[in-house]
Amino acid sequence: MNIQIGELARRTDCAVVTIRYYENEGLLPPPKRNGSNYRLYDNSHVERLQFIRYCRSLDMTLAEVKTLLGYRDTPAQDCGEVNALLDKQIHQVEVRVEALLQLKQHLIALRKKCSGTRTVEACGILQGLSDCSCHSILRGASTGAVEA
Repeated sequence: MNIQIGELARRTDCAVVTIRYYENEGLLPPPKRNGSNYRLYDNSHVERLQFIRYCRSLDMTLAEVKTLLGYRDTPAQDCGEVNALLDKQIHQVEVRVEALLQLKQHLIALRKKCSGTRTVEACGILQGLSDCSCHSILRGASTGAVEA
Protein backbone atom coordinates (compact mmCIF):
# COMPACT_ATOMS: atom_id res chain seq x y z
CA MET A 1 0.00 0.00 0.00
CA ASN A 2 1.27 3.45 -0.89
CA ILE A 3 -0.83 6.42 0.17
CA GLN A 4 -0.18 10.13 0.11
CA ILE A 5 -0.13 12.36 3.16
CA GLY A 6 -3.76 13.46 2.82
CA GLU A 7 -4.97 9.86 2.90
CA LEU A 8 -2.71 9.10 5.87
CA ALA A 9 -4.17 12.12 7.64
CA ARG A 10 -7.71 10.93 6.90
CA ARG A 11 -7.07 7.35 8.03
CA THR A 12 -5.44 8.40 11.29
CA ASP A 13 -7.48 11.54 12.00
CA CYS A 14 -4.26 13.52 12.20
CA ALA A 15 -3.57 16.89 10.61
CA VAL A 16 -1.14 16.97 7.69
CA VAL A 17 0.97 19.59 9.45
CA THR A 18 1.21 17.31 12.50
CA ILE A 19 2.34 14.39 10.36
CA ARG A 20 5.08 16.54 8.86
CA TYR A 21 6.06 17.72 12.33
CA TYR A 22 6.33 14.12 13.58
CA GLU A 23 8.55 13.33 10.59
CA ASN A 24 10.79 16.32 11.35
CA GLU A 25 11.03 15.28 15.01
CA GLY A 26 12.00 11.72 14.07
CA LEU A 27 8.84 10.09 15.40
CA LEU A 28 7.82 8.94 11.91
CA PRO A 29 10.44 7.58 9.52
CA PRO A 30 10.82 9.46 6.25
CA PRO A 31 8.46 8.04 3.63
CA LYS A 32 9.41 7.04 0.13
CA ARG A 33 8.81 9.62 -2.59
CA ASN A 34 7.21 9.11 -5.99
CA GLY A 35 8.37 10.63 -9.28
CA SER A 36 6.56 13.86 -8.46
CA ASN A 37 8.29 13.97 -5.06
CA TYR A 38 5.04 13.27 -3.18
CA ARG A 39 5.42 11.40 0.09
CA LEU A 40 4.25 7.79 -0.09
CA TYR A 41 3.28 6.10 3.17
CA ASP A 42 2.72 2.42 3.88
CA ASN A 43 0.99 0.36 6.58
CA SER A 44 3.92 0.77 8.97
CA HIS A 45 3.42 4.54 8.90
CA VAL A 46 -0.30 4.14 9.61
CA GLU A 47 0.38 1.82 12.56
CA ARG A 48 3.15 4.01 13.95
CA LEU A 49 1.07 7.17 13.66
CA GLN A 50 -1.85 5.45 15.41
CA PHE A 51 0.53 4.44 18.20
CA ILE A 52 1.77 8.03 18.51
CA ARG A 53 -1.77 9.41 18.53
CA TYR A 54 -2.84 6.96 21.24
CA CYS A 55 0.16 7.88 23.40
CA ARG A 56 -0.62 11.57 22.92
CA SER A 57 -4.27 10.94 23.89
CA LEU A 58 -2.85 9.59 27.17
CA ASP A 59 -1.15 12.99 27.60
CA MET A 60 2.35 11.68 27.05
CA THR A 61 4.96 14.17 25.91
CA LEU A 62 6.64 13.78 22.55
CA ALA A 63 9.85 12.85 24.38
CA GLU A 64 8.00 10.06 26.19
CA VAL A 65 6.43 8.90 22.94
CA LYS A 66 9.85 8.87 21.29
CA THR A 67 11.18 6.78 24.18
CA LEU A 68 8.31 4.31 23.85
CA LEU A 69 8.84 4.10 20.10
CA GLY A 70 12.48 3.27 20.76
CA TYR A 71 11.43 0.37 22.97
CA ARG A 72 8.82 -0.69 20.43
CA ASP A 73 11.45 -0.71 17.69
CA THR A 74 13.73 -2.98 19.76
CA PRO A 75 11.27 -5.54 21.18
CA ALA A 76 13.87 -7.83 22.77
CA GLN A 77 14.60 -5.29 25.53
CA ASP A 78 13.37 -5.59 29.09
CA CYS A 79 10.13 -3.66 29.60
CA GLY A 80 11.00 -2.37 33.08
CA GLU A 81 11.66 1.13 31.74
CA VAL A 82 8.32 1.09 29.94
CA ASN A 83 6.61 0.25 33.22
CA ALA A 84 8.52 3.05 34.97
CA LEU A 85 7.49 5.55 32.31
CA LEU A 86 3.84 4.57 32.68
CA ASP A 87 4.07 4.67 36.49
CA LYS A 88 5.42 8.22 36.22
CA GLN A 89 2.53 9.15 33.92
CA ILE A 90 0.01 7.65 36.34
CA HIS A 91 1.53 9.67 39.21
CA GLN A 92 1.34 12.89 37.17
CA VAL A 93 -2.35 12.22 36.47
CA GLU A 94 -2.99 11.58 40.17
CA VAL A 95 -1.36 14.91 41.07
CA ARG A 96 -3.48 16.75 38.50
CA VAL A 97 -6.66 15.02 39.67
CA GLU A 98 -5.91 16.05 43.27
CA ALA A 99 -5.30 19.64 42.17
CA LEU A 100 -8.57 19.65 40.24
CA LEU A 101 -10.46 18.28 43.25
CA GLN A 102 -9.01 21.06 45.41
CA LEU A 103 -9.95 23.60 42.77
CA LYS A 104 -13.49 22.21 42.73
CA GLN A 105 -13.71 22.58 46.53
CA HIS A 106 -12.62 26.22 46.30
CA LEU A 107 -15.24 26.88 43.63
CA ILE A 108 -17.94 25.20 45.72
CA ALA A 109 -16.94 27.28 48.75
CA LEU A 110 -17.12 30.44 46.65
CA ARG A 111 -20.51 29.44 45.25
CA LYS A 112 -21.88 29.00 48.77
CA LYS A 113 -21.08 32.66 49.53
CA CYS A 114 -23.95 33.90 47.38
CA SER A 115 -27.60 32.91 47.38
CA GLY A 116 -28.31 34.58 44.06
CA THR A 117 -30.92 36.94 45.52
CA ARG A 118 -28.50 39.73 46.48
CA THR A 119 -27.41 42.68 44.43
CA VAL A 120 -24.07 42.39 42.66
CA GLU A 121 -22.74 44.94 45.13
CA ALA A 122 -23.34 42.44 47.95
CA CYS A 123 -22.37 39.33 45.98
CA GLY A 124 -20.43 36.99 48.22
CA ILE A 125 -18.71 35.37 45.26
CA LEU A 126 -17.26 38.66 44.04
CA GLN A 127 -16.22 39.55 47.59
CA GLY A 128 -14.63 36.12 47.98
CA LEU A 129 -12.74 36.54 44.72
CA SER A 130 -11.43 39.87 45.98
CA ASP A 131 -10.12 38.27 49.19
CA CYS A 132 -6.36 38.03 48.64
CA SER A 133 -5.95 35.06 50.99
CA CYS A 134 -7.36 32.67 48.40
CA HIS A 135 -5.07 33.84 45.58
CA SER A 136 -2.00 32.01 46.86
CA ILE A 137 -4.06 28.86 47.40
CA LEU A 138 -5.20 28.71 43.80
CA ARG A 139 -1.98 29.87 42.15
CA GLY A 140 -0.69 26.33 41.61
CA ALA A 141 -4.01 24.64 40.85
CA SER A 142 -3.38 24.38 37.13
CA THR A 143 0.01 22.71 37.64
CA GLY A 144 -0.95 20.51 40.53
CA ALA A 145 1.18 22.52 42.97
CA VAL A 146 -1.67 23.79 45.13
CA GLU A 147 -0.39 25.43 48.30
CA ALA A 148 -1.95 24.71 51.68
